[in-house]
Amino acid sequence: MADSSFDIVSNVERQEVDNALNQASREISQRYDFKNVGASIEWSGERIEMRANSEERVKAILDVFQSKLVKRGISLKALDAGEPQASGKEYKIFASMQEGISQENAKKIAKIIRDEGPKGVKAQVQGDELRVSSKSRDDLQTVIALIKGKDLDFAVQFVNYR
Repeated sequence: MADSSFDIVSNVERQEVDNALNQASREISQRYDFKNVGASIEWSGERIEMRANSEERVKAILDVFQSKLVKRGISLKALDAGEPQASGKEYKIFASMQEGISQENAKKIAKIIRDEGPKGVKAQVQGDELRVSSKSRDDLQTVIALIKGKDLDFAVQFVNYR
C-alpha cells in the first residue's frame, strides 16, 4: 500500500483579507470616535496602510481590523503589523500578511515531528511547505494533533490529506 501524506502550509486567502479590510473600513467611516480624524485603512501595494491623526486612534484602527480578521477565520499570527510611525501630522501603521513557511520554521516543525511524533513518519521540506508522509493514517492524525497543540509563532494549515 502507498504512503498516506498531507502538506503543512501557511496560506492566507487574499479575498478574506479583502473582505475584512472592507468591513473595517466601513466601520471606521461610520464610528463616531473616528469622525474628522483622517482615519483610514487601505491596501498600499502588498501592504495594508492604516492612518489617523493620533497614535491611539491608529492603534484602534488596527484593533478593529484584527477583530474583522478573526471573525473571517484568519489567524492573527499571519498578520505582521509594525509600530505606529509619525509622518507629518498623522500616524501610520503598515501591516502585511505572511504567507509560506520559511526554511527555518519548516525545519523547526520537522524536528518536532521527528522528536515527538510517531516512528515511521517522514517530513520533507518542499519550497515553502512541508510534506508529511507515513504508512499509517492514524500516525498522520497524531502528527496533526501534535502540531495543532504546539504554540507556533506562525499560522499553519493542513492540506492535501490523502
